[in-house]
Amino acid sequence: MLNRLTDTLNFQAQALTLRSERQRVLASNIANADTPGFKARDIDFPRALREATGEIATAGAMTTTQVGHLAPLAGALSESNKEYALQAQTNLDSNGVDMDRERASFADNTVKYEATLRFINGSVRTALDAMKPHTAA
Repeated sequence: MLNRLTDTLNFQAQALTLRSERQRVLASNIANADTPGFKARDIDFPRALREATGEIATAGAMTTTQVGHLAPLAGALSESNKEYALQAQTNLDSNGVDMDRERASFADNTVKYEATLRFINGSVRTALDAMKPHTAA
């Protein structure tokens, strides 16, 4: 029971971390909408989540080589998961930000981030309620 709860919370925590990183990337795209030559990026979320949860090995993943070195951050993204977004049209200044796509992606990711957060909160609340002593009425 406890292992299943821990595994579920670990998975959701990884998803939350990746959603947060994707939000940062999308916000950067929006902030650079007027920057000449800027290429919009996005995260291959399903692949990044599979890598973060250990379902697939990360090619070129960082490892700790010495005892004193810091371990890679949990859920850290490899550059292979940060992809350049496809341009819908060519701009004169070679900027690759499609504001309609970025706003839609940002809103979609926000909803999924909040849903993940609510799931984690609900799981913790349920676990805490299950641990409370029950008194007979």
